Amino acid sequence: GNTEEAQICILRSVVDLWKSHQQMLVVLIDKLLKTQIVECAAVANWVFSKEMVPEFSKCYIWEIVHLTIRKMNKHVAKLQKDATEARKAIEYSDSDSSDSEDESRGRRKTKPAERPTEDQVEKLEDKLEAAQADQKNLFLIIFQRFIMILSEHLVRCDTDAVDFKTPWFHWTVGRLHQIFMLHHEQVEKYSTTLETLLFTQDLDPNILDVFHQFVALRM
Repeated sequence: GNTEEAQICILRSVVDLWKSHQQMLVVLIDKLLKTQIVECAAVANWVFSKEMVPEFSKCYIWEIVHLTIRKMNKHVAKLQKDATEARKAIEYSDSDSSDSEDESRGRRKTKPAERPTEDQVEKLEDKLEAAQADQKNLFLIIFQRFIMILSEHLVRCDTDAVDFKTPWFHWTVGRLHQIFMLHHEQVEKYSTTLETLLFTQDLDPNILDVFHQFVALRM
């Protein structure tokens, strides 16, 4: 699935086949992400698509959302670790060679490990940067979709002159809170972007409050 559309088609087919077997769906989507047949962003857009509205309040869907975010976070954390260690290895080996020059030639220290090249380290750092951009994009998609469905609900209730505080509204706001709480370390890195692009002052306070509560807790 090279385009997002193609990836969403794959997800649709899997759901059609395993609709009655929700736990199997979770396992299969996990496998599709692991093997990179589908990307995290495609899963996020699919969960919030119109056709998934009947499934939206079901627990297995949120299991899929969280495993998707976790998969992305793990990927970024691994690249972060690799890039940091490689950069340290270069610095260590630089300081090591200058130390050893001060010693007598006969007692030159053995190098602790294979020294990565500057080129290898830069490649790792580029990979990390790309992964962080994907991670930021994933959170932007998820929060933007939440804002869209909650805003539509508020407008619809206002038009129909009915109370917006329905069980669905409370449940969805609860899920939004949950994303902030369970992935707070990662979300916090992008909170400035979220504030600039999504959680802006003109947003309905019933939605904006969720973001403000998160920011207040992290201070």
